[in-house]
Amino acid sequence: MTDAADLAARVREGDLRLHELDDHADADVAAAARRLLVESETGATLSAVGDYGFPAERAESNIENMLGAVQVPMGVAGPVPVDGGAADGGDGDEGAYLPLATTEGALLASVNRGCSALSAAGGANARVLKSGMTRAPVFRVADVIEAEALVSWVRDNTDRLIEAAESTTSHGELLDVTPYVVGNSVYLRFRYDTKDAMGMNMATIATEAACDVVEEETEADLVALSGNLCTDKKPAAINAIEGRGRSVTADVTIPREVVEERLHTTPEDIAELNTRKNLVGSAKAGSLGFNAHVANVVAAMFLATGQDEAQVVEGANAITTAEVREDDLYLSVSLASLEVGTVGGGTKLPTQAEGLDVLGVRGGGDPAGSNADALAEYIAVGALAGELSLLSALASRHLSSAHAELGR
Repeated sequence: MTDAADLAARVREGDLRLHELDDHADADVAAAARRLLVESETGATLSAVGDYGFPAERAESNIENMLGAVQVPMGVAGPVPVDGGAADGGDGDEGAYLPLATTEGALLASVNRGCSALSAAGGANARVLKSGMTRAPVFRVADVIEAEALVSWVRDNTDRLIEAAESTTSHGELLDVTPYVVGNSVYLRFRYDTKDAMGMNMATIATEAACDVVEEETEADLVALSGNLCTDKKPAAINAIEGRGRSVTADVTIPREVVEERLHTTPEDIAELNTRKNLVGSAKAGSLGFNAHVANVVAAMFLATGQDEAQVVEGANAITTAEVREDDLYLSVSLASLEVGTVGGGTKLPTQAEGLDVLGVRGGGDPAGSNADALAEYIAVGALAGELSLLSALASRHLSSAHAELGR
């Protein structure tokens, strides 16, 4: 059996490179060799990083040069009843438990408090209103005349682009192609139904096949398969307006007595605070997110369920609204571009798969896409609970005292 110390020595001597270790040993031995090498080179001790609870080969499609795993504490908030288009409230009788992984103290307590108030109000509603993963290549043309010709060709030949794109996948469907022209640059924003997969890789591969047809049949030259009009992992107004991944909204009407007794404030104070902070304050700051801390819940649930953590950028692209309705509080959170999946990527890792199991959405849904829709709805309800709790803490001026009480 190949020894980790021998492999580390061979790397140190220049006989092997780090990424070649997997060709000479199983994944766990290769990871051990990397730890030994990094420890000797840096003086760090990696015993905790090396104490992971699954075979390293399970992560081969998720990471390169693996030397261990970072463990992030995971907890649950809830239960909370959810009336979703796909989410059915979870497998529990009283509602769903929401898995969140974070290192931020007080976050779970805050979301849990929000879930308690949502439950006292009878639960939250959630619906996915639009779905579609995008990829937008950029083409070079000679001038605006050729640009217009390309746009016309695309509109007349969308069926050919659909045929080419869908030839690369047994699951994805090309929904539409929207052209954008800037001088002699033409961007084609492809939008796909990727079912239960988050679908970024699926969309990229399918779009490449469609781009081959465009280059064969027109005067356009492909400059880049991604022209940043997609837009992936960057703040972008187009995602706030047109959506990317799942566009999902959660809302609730909370009786006045619940607001006063459980949250120690009033519907009027929360509604005013939301307007002045989340709407006016965010507008003054030029923010693309008009919310209190949606990113907190999106990031924590992404980590717990194996989502692409960099897409928290788009996931936090959300608007929170609040109003007094017949003496009660109406609160909503709309997440325009929540990119989630229940198959592929990090969802295959054992701990993240267990997070999906808590919600009952691991793997492909029946019908296809329903599990990813349900996950999006659960995240939206978690964000709603988080917004309710933080707005209440601010309105009652209890935010700092809550952190002090929890020792954060």
